[in-house]
Amino acid sequence: MERINVWDTYDLKLQKKCDDFCASYMQFLNTCKTERECVDYFVNAAEEAGYIELSRAIEEKRTLKSGDRVYAVWMNKSVVLFEIGKGPMEQGLNILGAHIDSPRLDIKQNPMYEDGGFCYLDTHYYGGIKKYQYVAMPLAIHGVVVKKNGETVIVNVGEDPDDPVFFVSDLLIHLSQEQLQKKASEVIEGEKLDVIIGNMPLEIGADSEAGSKGKKPAEKDAVKKALLSVLSREYGIGEEDFESAELEVVPAGQAREAGFDRSMILAYGQDDRVCAYPSFEAMLKVRHPARTTCCLLVDKEEIGSVGATGMRSRFFENALAEVMELTGQYSELKLRRTLANCCMLSSDVSSAFDPMFASSFDPKNAAHMGCGMVFNKFTGSRGKSGSNDANAEYIAHLREIFDRHDIRTQTAELGRVDLGGGGTIAYILSLYGMSVIDCGVAVLNMHAPYEATGKADIYETYRGYRAFLADASLKY
Repeated sequence: MERINVWDTYDLKLQKKCDDFCASYMQFLNTCKTERECVDYFVNAAEEAGYIELSRAIEEKRTLKSGDRVYAVWMNKSVVLFEIGKGPMEQGLNILGAHIDSPRLDIKQNPMYEDGGFCYLDTHYYGGIKKYQYVAMPLAIHGVVVKKNGETVIVNVGEDPDDPVFFVSDLLIHLSQEQLQKKASEVIEGEKLDVIIGNMPLEIGADSEAGSKGKKPAEKDAVKKALLSVLSREYGIGEEDFESAELEVVPAGQAREAGFDRSMILAYGQDDRVCAYPSFEAMLKVRHPARTTCCLLVDKEEIGSVGATGMRSRFFENALAEVMELTGQYSELKLRRTLANCCMLSSDVSSAFDPMFASSFDPKNAAHMGCGMVFNKFTGSRGKSGSNDANAEYIAHLREIFDRHDIRTQTAELGRVDLGGGGTIAYILSLYGMSVIDCGVAVLNMHAPYEATGKADIYETYRGYRAFLADASLKY
């Protein structure tokens, strides 16, 4: 089947809308490099759009009716939004579900040490990364430190032009003959991904008994002690406070337009924020739907959707039960029927075909950048292991919706059979018996510090998500 390049179908008006949407998306990427930052962004925008917090609606014993909008946050790292539809919830919801975590380096709970005159923060990488890609590049630290008294200290260092940045060192080429003989997976070991945060053994301006000649013997861990003093002064935290911290090391710098034609975006964390942002924006724009709409933005997908903030938790199910109770429609049986009758797009990325590594793909079944929103009927690995596999009737139903709205779509697999694989949250939601398919944006350099996407694909995906949420079909 021949693919059509989306740019060939756009007039100047659509191209302007595409550029404007992607400019806003890039600002979102610059602001939101962690799950907590994403949740803060989404909550603020949702409240401006008329959403109220579900816990408040419960406390006030509100009765929710058609057109009402509520959201719920879990542990500041996952959020779900609902707009009550005109029909009974038992007939099912239209759901968009994306994840807001991305591969990175996490700082350990006892991380700080000095060696060879450098002070380091020990890290543990999160998600699937090529470890050698994280060396010799500017890094930023984002996150929170929660002190014993309950005070939360927000950390965001490395993004402002006046901020310092951090880095992981690499062996110089002149001495790397042995290193370069190793397999790529072993060139940089996980325990060597420690971040250098300083080299000065005293604070400038502090009294020093060494005097100008500096003849005093070096104090043990002098660099570490100096940096602890900086942390105490700047953030009011001590070494023991790392125990209750969530600090993420991410590439420093802003999202950038890529290519002389500015047709692409190069940025950190586009898997899966390139689907989360259009999902959220579509949720804001679709008003007074026939079927109740829902947008799920969750944590921990990159490590198997585990934990209290991952899709495997009961957070979504519990929130839905509370919403049904406030609409006067809850019973355990009706909750089960509602879940089973839902239609969902698992809003997640697909791998873009890369001509430089063409042998890793089946080109006719690969996603091509610039050719629109991507459907992955299944993911998984080898014999589709660990995959949701969408049924043909549901795919036909979606084809009709997107053709009716003139949305450019394509179908794809993750790569060549038996080469590798991956998963999304789709199979978890499918356990309820609902209809689910993966549907999102093609990404080049997936899981690298800087990933590339096509502007036209992003905008088509946004248009597709809007069309899906607004669809009133009860059966297919």
